[in-house]
Amino acid sequence: MVKKMKISDLIQTGEFKQVTDLNLEKTLEGIYCGDLLSWVMSHAKEGEAWITVQTHINVIAVASLLNLACIIIPENIEVEADTIEKATSEEIPILATSLNAYGIFKKVYELGM
Repeated sequence: MVKKMKISDLIQTGEFKQVTDLNLEKTLEGIYCGDLLSWVMSHAKEGEAWITVQTHINVIAVASLLNLACIIIPENIEVEADTIEKATSEEIPILATSLNAYGIFKKVYELGM
């Protein structure tokens, strides 16, 4: 049985930090990784966490359109200030981590999802 996981469960591992100070109690329905926005728009599902190296403001539009649970930025990539501002206004949590995409999937699997 797959464990229900919340965004806060990722934060509690110590591997992820909040970029935006938003609701961390959203339940994750899955996880998706992709950087081509049009591809993500046609394949990611509502409630998923989205791993992307893209940090420009357009990622917030995609996350909002799809009602994604959060955005995860890997490999300590810095998020642009206007993206953080837009994410806050759209209530899209952004997390950052030093892990790469594989490491993020591995951590989520280890947590039971």
